[in-house]
Amino acid sequence: MAKLRFTFGTMGSGKSTQALQIHHNLRARGLTTLLMTQLDRTEGRVSSRLGVSADAEIVASGSDLFELVRQRVKSLGHLNAVICDEAQFYEPAQCDQLARVVDDLGIDVYAFGLLTTFQGVMFPGSARLMELADNRTEIQVEARCWCGARATHNARFIDGVQVISGATVVIGDTGGPTAGEVSYDLLCRAHWMEGARAARGDQLELLDVDVARPTGRPDRSGPVEVDPDAVPTSLHATRAPSPQPAGDNA
Repeated sequence: MAKLRFTFGTMGSGKSTQALQIHHNLRARGLTTLLMTQLDRTEGRVSSRLGVSADAEIVASGSDLFELVRQRVKSLGHLNAVICDEAQFYEPAQCDQLARVVDDLGIDVYAFGLLTTFQGVMFPGSARLMELADNRTEIQVEARCWCGARATHNARFIDGVQVISGATVVIGDTGGPTAGEVSYDLLCRAHWMEGARAARGDQLELLDVDVARPTGRPDRSGPVEVDPDAVPTSLHATRAPSPQPAGDNA
């Protein structure tokens, strides 16, 4: 029976390498596969940091993946597996279409992607795949934070400073921060949250108090004074007397 499998991990955990390995192994056994990606480092290819790559179908925004696969089956005569890299960038509706590929066409789907954004929340595509997948697997390659602890969170840096605001999809360098450019690194939860708190503080300091508060509204940021005499006394609920049986009133 065909299945929808979602494999996730942090940056540099080998997601693309596994996708390419499955693609190679199935083809070596004479099976037909379709390799797809979105926003990979190399346009129109799935590439690994180990240097291997393969041609791939580009998943465009709004494209119907079920129809794409169905047309490929018609042209090839058959299709054994669909392999999807960078699946975190797929739209939730496209993830639903991948589930249809499994259920209606009987074709195995292997999806690979990040789980969370640099803001510490799940990508919409990854969240939908977690909801739909028959099998969910975390890659057990443990990357390390600079402190030596297990790295679990993807962090975005600008000029070497962690940020938590901005567009979700920004292609950047993972080799280290460069002045004026976006870079990414892996952090443990403790150091990711420490950087996120610092980033929130920096962003709040940029807001002028008078600008941040809409005009015409009272300032409720200070302590609230309460007049004890204006507070109503406690009300006690009373129970209505139970009706007497008709025979007792005779």
